[in-house]
Amino acid sequence: METERNHVIQNSDELEFAIFCIENIALRLGIDAEKAYDALTQDSDILGRYIVPEYEILHTQSKEYIIDDILSVMREEGVWE
Repeated sequence: METERNHVIQNSDELEFAIFCIENIALRLGIDAEKAYDALTQDSDILGRYIVPEYEILHTQSKEYIIDDILSVMREEGVWE
């Protein structure tokens, strides 16, 4: 069985992007950033399996696209309705 690799934040650009994503997911969902962080890490690990590994592609997109895309992944994984 192949396991998915969890990517670690490598630099300040990736860290700033992760924070940007967490804060904007929280704003869009009307929740606090801690709850958004938990949904993206503890409940699903979308941060380590999707957001950080896809940083190079995602950070070139618009804010709306990024947030819509992450919300779509969250729905697919049953993390958010």
